[in-house]
Amino acid sequence: QLQLVESGGGLAQPGGSLRLSCAASGFTLDYYDIGWFRQAPGKEREGVSCISSSGSMTKSADSVKGRFTVSRDNAKNTVYLQMNSLKPEDTAVYYCAAGVSGSRCTIIRSWGQGTQVTVSS
Repeated sequence: QLQLVESGGGLAQPGGSLRLSCAASGFTLDYYDIGWFRQAPGKEREGVSCISSSGSMTKSADSVKGRFTVSRDNAKNTVYLQMNSLKPEDTAVYYCAAGVSGSRCTIIRSWGQGTQVTVSS
């Protein structure tokens, strides 16, 4: 069973930073593209960033480009989302997901439980 656990969420001030982690249990992340998604209250879940299984490809939503960076450490079986210059509109539950390698996070095999990020002064 593919289990993903997010951590690192919390409260940040506008302009602040947080780093989310996504750790895998029971499987190796090396073979999966890993995506970060978010869902704000009353809104549909949206894709934030994706990193390929090798780490050679990343993509991000226009709303976070230049502010969020996705990276992975396969030796630690962990993927990260560094979030800088946070805005109130970044407030959401953030999920990581394991996708089929090569799918650019469009075919998801497993979801984490989510971690709350709140940006407020």
